[in-house]
Amino acid sequence: MFKQSKRKIVAAIMAVLTLLYLGTLAVIYGSSYFEVSASNYEMLERYAKLYSLEQQPGVNMPPDNPEVTHFDGNPAFQLSTFYSVAISDNGEILAMDNEKGTVYEDRVLQKYASEIIKSPKDNGRIENLLYTAAAKDGYTLVAFMDNTIMQQSMTTLFRYTIVFGSIMMAALFFVAVYLAGKIVKPLEESHQKQKQFISDAGHELKTPVSVISTNAELLAREIGENPWLSNIQYENEKMGNLVSQLLELTRTENSDIRTEPLNFSRLVKGEALPFESIAFEKGFLLNDEIQEGLSVEGNRDQLKQLVSILLDNAICHGENGKEIKLTLKEEHGCAKLSVLNNGNEIPPAEKEKLFGRFYRGDMARSENGGHYGLGLAIAKAITTVHKGKIQIFCHDSKVEFVVLLPLI
Repeated sequence: MFKQSKRKIVAAIMAVLTLLYLGTLAVIYGSSYFEVSASNYEMLERYAKLYSLEQQPGVNMPPDNPEVTHFDGNPAFQLSTFYSVAISDNGEILAMDNEKGTVYEDRVLQKYASEIIKSPKDNGRIENLLYTAAAKDGYTLVAFMDNTIMQQSMTTLFRYTIVFGSIMMAALFFVAVYLAGKIVKPLEESHQKQKQFISDAGHELKTPVSVISTNAELLAREIGENPWLSNIQYENEKMGNLVSQLLELTRTENSDIRTEPLNFSRLVKGEALPFESIAFEKGFLLNDEIQEGLSVEGNRDQLKQLVSILLDNAICHGENGKEIKLTLKEEHGCAKLSVLNNGNEIPPAEKEKLFGRFYRGDMARSENGGHYGLGLAIAKAITTVHKGKIQIFCHDSKVEFVVLLPLI
């Protein structure tokens, strides 16, 4: 139980940290990318604005031009690589700026420019080139800016962020495990003290219960039938049953059981036989469907008790005149034991509580005075020590308890 709680705490901590990490990464990377992209598009559009067939920005433009002066103080503009293709209205190439022709051939840039002119978009990106199309006097200018360096920089930033972020998350995982242990430790100690108290109280109560029972029986022989004495014997018997269940629960949870290979099919069949007459007396019809030859590694007495608890629970909480169905079959490498009875829908929030100690629904509390809410807790404890799983399902006005135990 506490291991599962630790795992849930660690999972919750790591989920929050992962969301924060991914959110921070997305904000930083996204804002950086869009800021740099916006700056590059601004420089590209300014390049297109300064362009003319006679003068190229930064190449043969007069130095006293105020626009040129603006870019002379911008190292990013000076270090950026621009290309341009000027195309007349009838499709003739009028000029091309491709001084560094080793990167992109003229025919490639001309091809891109022709496609861009036909496209409805005036700006965008082709491979690692940002582009913008601007209408000039009698021709259209398609300007390109090489975006390779920015792409590589952003990729490098993203890669290193992922690498070092992953290392950080791995370190935080161990911190989360440590914190989860610290959080759960007081609860684990409290639970252990509670179990120890129940065990001690059960043993302490066992002796006086036995003494009361013996003395009440001797007194009945002396004075005969007496309603007050009958009440004492009845309540003492109830107390004895409660003490026995407490001790059984403590023994199941705390002791190392002796296991052996068991024919589980035969065990379930044998344990179901006595309940057929009990069910009949209570107005139920008990039907079983048991697959032969299913074997498990387990403790014979505890597994018998498990079957008895589930059948007794179905009889106590079922609707009279209805069928109780016991099924055992193989499913996904496990022995699936199912006990199905007609009953009221169990709210989802109440399903897990049913396996808690002393927990009973209102109807169980009022109608089943001989039950103390320990049977299902014992059933879960037996299932757990046998490395199995117990679940409750409600469908079509039926309640089904399912136990899965690994086959051998």
